[in-house]
Amino acid sequence: QVQLVESGGGLVQPGGSLRLSCTTSGIIFSFYAMGWYRQAPGKQRELVATITRGTSTTYADSVKGRFTISRDNAKNTVYLQMTSLKSEDTAVYSCNAQLDTMRDQISGYWGQGTQVTVSS
Repeated sequence: QVQLVESGGGLVQPGGSLRLSCTTSGIIFSFYAMGWYRQAPGKQRELVATITRGTSTTYADSVKGRFTISRDNAKNTVYLQMTSLKSEDTAVYSCNAQLDTMRDQISGYWGQGTQVTVSS
């Protein structure tokens, strides 16, 4: 049974930081490209960041320079370090695993999501 479990969300003030984790089981983690998505109320799901099976990364323009995606294959976990958080970063953040490469924004396995709220 494949599971992706996100953690690390919460309430943070503008300008603050959070680190999200997504721990996987039931897959050979090193075979999968990983992505973080977010969805704010009333908005479409947005791709935030991706990381290949290696270390190549991509970011949405809105988070470049503030967010960093990384992975630890020994822990079957992908991380999203978020700094300089803004109110517009408020959303449910979900991780996604796709075999070998990120093909689209619907395939693969998904976690349930973790809420991030940026507010004073």
